[in-house]
Amino acid sequence: MWRRGLDWGATTLVGVFGVLWSGVVVFAAAEGTMWTRLGQGAFGAFLIGWSLYKAAVLLRPSRPRAKARHRRVRA
Repeated sequence: MWRRGLDWGATTLVGVFGVLWSGVVVFAAAEGTMWTRLGQGAFGAFLIGWSLYKAAVLLRPSRPRAKARHRRVRA
């Protein structure tokens, strides 16, 4: 239960950071060269894409685990 909540928290944090990173690139780093802005924009897009992918994975229902089959050990 805790792990799933922490996964959602980390995914949300990375997605928000990606949006903020892209906003900084577009509005605050206007003096940079075109290549640095494109690289930083690609990095922001990568972060946003990763968070969307991870959210899709978290929304997918988990597969039921098979019960472990053990041989009965006799003394």
